[in-house]
Amino acid sequence: MKAKILIIDDELDLRENLKYVFLMKGYEVELAENGVQGLKKLETFSPDLIVLDLNMPQMGGIEFYQKICDQDIPKYPVFVLTARANMEQFFRDFNVDGFMAKPFEIPDLLNEVSAILDKKLGKTEDHVSKGGGNKNVFIVENNEVFSAKVGAAFLMKGFTVNLAKTGTEAIERISQVVPEVACVKMNLSDISGEMVIAKLKRMAKTSRVKFILFDIGIADNEMVTNMIQHKFGVDKFAIVSSEKDLIDAVETL
Repeated sequence: MKAKILIIDDELDLRENLKYVFLMKGYEVELAENGVQGLKKLETFSPDLIVLDLNMPQMGGIEFYQKICDQDIPKYPVFVLTARANMEQFFRDFNVDGFMAKPFEIPDLLNEVSAILDKKLGKTEDHVSKGGGNKNVFIVENNEVFSAKVGAAFLMKGFTVNLAKTGTEAIERISQVVPEVACVKMNLSDISGEMVIAKLKRMAKTSRVKFILFDIGIADNEMVTNMIQHKFGVDKFAIVSSEKDLIDAVETL
């Protein structure tokens, strides 16, 4: 049976990113954005591990922890995430199975979670080796399945990943997070990837972002590739058939 993980965190990108990598590792995953939602999830979902943030609206991690305890013992294994590194000793005195301060490397978190579940379930998981970088990449892709695979693959490589489904959303969010590289799909549901890149390249804040325009399943025509690659703001044009192709494009760029 798949190990079950409940992620409770109010950061949307972090929740989604962790969901993708845990799914790629074969876990069953449920999400909640605060303690209230987390308690609701527990009515129908019995996790083997709860990955719990501390600072959340409506109900924070400490209050949630207290509500799932029976005589100071939590009913489920708990792994705590927090931006407050000085809370480590505080939680050492609680009955939690692990603690990690934000920001953290995804491979490090996966190793910790795997170790906890190995011990609980009595089985061996493939642990992840630490990635070599801490690069920030933004993926703009309207196919949720491919987006999930790409996001998880980049996370496993040690990248920080942000996602958008539409060109409008991408323009707004890329200007906020300002990644080192943005991979933008050519054909989006609202505006073209070329227009997204052109608009962002003209903005002072995002003018230095490296932009990869990509498409899936079109013919590898050298003339077309050269023409597109010379579009304003496009640093590289890539034809991809898998998440590995996109990673290769980023790494070669």
